[in-house]
Amino acid sequence: MITNKCSNTVWDGVPMDLFDKLRILADSAKYDVSCSSSGVERSSSTGFRIGNAAACGLCHSFAADGRCISLLKVLMSNACVYDCQYCVNRISNDVPRATFTPKELAELTIQFYKRNYIEGLFLSSGVVKNPDYTCERMIETLRLLREEYGFGGYIHAKAIPGADDALLSRLGQLADRMSVNIELPSQQSLRLLAPNKSKTDILRPMSLIRSRIVENTTELVRYRHAPKFAPAGQSTQMIVGATPETDYAILNLSAALYQKYRLKRVYYSAYMPVSNSPLLPAVDTKPPLLREHRLYQADWLLRFYGFSAGELLDEKHPNLNPYLDPKCNWALNHLELFPVEVNTAPREMLLRVPGIGVKSAQRIMAARRAGKLDFAGLKKIGVVLKRAQYFLTCSGRMAEGLKVTPDRVLQSMLSGRSQQLLPALAGEPEQLSLFQHEVTREDVVKCLTGQL
Repeated sequence: MITNKCSNTVWDGVPMDLFDKLRILADSAKYDVSCSSSGVERSSSTGFRIGNAAACGLCHSFAADGRCISLLKVLMSNACVYDCQYCVNRISNDVPRATFTPKELAELTIQFYKRNYIEGLFLSSGVVKNPDYTCERMIETLRLLREEYGFGGYIHAKAIPGADDALLSRLGQLADRMSVNIELPSQQSLRLLAPNKSKTDILRPMSLIRSRIVENTTELVRYRHAPKFAPAGQSTQMIVGATPETDYAILNLSAALYQKYRLKRVYYSAYMPVSNSPLLPAVDTKPPLLREHRLYQADWLLRFYGFSAGELLDEKHPNLNPYLDPKCNWALNHLELFPVEVNTAPREMLLRVPGIGVKSAQRIMAARRAGKLDFAGLKKIGVVLKRAQYFLTCSGRMAEGLKVTPDRVLQSMLSGRSQQLLPALAGEPEQLSLFQHEVTREDVVKCLTGQL
């Protein structure tokens, strides 16, 4: 059972029990959005006594049978020695501090797992004393879970920039996924807001993790039972809205990270004001949630649809359109390329048609081998004709009764909520809420599947 005994951690001279620590450290971890776990499949029959990891994903995701799968998302400690202006746990901020011992956190994780509260662990930490000391405590926590408790569930560990390469390698042998937060989109912003961190310290662990994953892939080919290193790969997180970088700069950076470091994901976190610093947006500024949403959509296009950052944005148009998703916006700016013939168009072009996602493009390629497709057939295989009909022909014909003009296509691309906002296009830009209007079924499907 979970004990509630006091430890040597104190706040204002009062001993702090385990549940106080959990409350403080779980709350401190909420600003980190990098919590994906796709890509790992491990059953309890692989040498572990309890727990398993499913490739369908953990934390804010759903299993094939509809179950919500969750992680214990917590910091090892929020007693950080760094003074990053955008971070609630910075040393200059007056907040309650707490630190788990490795034994406490390992026991807490196991007991939560046994109660079916969680299926894995997401572990990060503020920098206690120095990066090496912090990394050693995280390693000990994961060692206890893997070796003493026999826990085979999913574990995502945050690498601590500046830690020794040997420690980071050991951490990767115990974790399923590793991540290194790049934090801000430019060296200039990092130097201004996080003077204790440097671009070199952040990119070096990324390079090490990439190299170790490549080496481990070779080892596994030669030796089937070789220990795995971060089998779910690595990811990173970028804060959006705290600094003046444009969406164009952010997407170019993301594309470079995917290419050079083979990241699984780049996460975008809308900046939530936690500081009165004159270098940051005012505390009463709303987080740029809609901008974050558009960046995720653009990121999906980079990873799965064959787009480049330079196709979506350029120096003359450096920010994403808040009223249209990036794929629709690109199509409207390139109407000269459309319509395309659905029965002959290559897959690369089908993926650029609004309303056709990765899965529906694959279904089109398979279905047209058996015969000619028409609009009724496209609807059956999942194409969103409300959008796609303006950009497709079937056997050389447009949809019956369809009149194609730029204004008509634009109205079709905009959802009902966005059409209410069209008058604002002529005025000053504003931060829009994702939640102030009714959420449609199409919105939900797009969020869950990533089909654009």
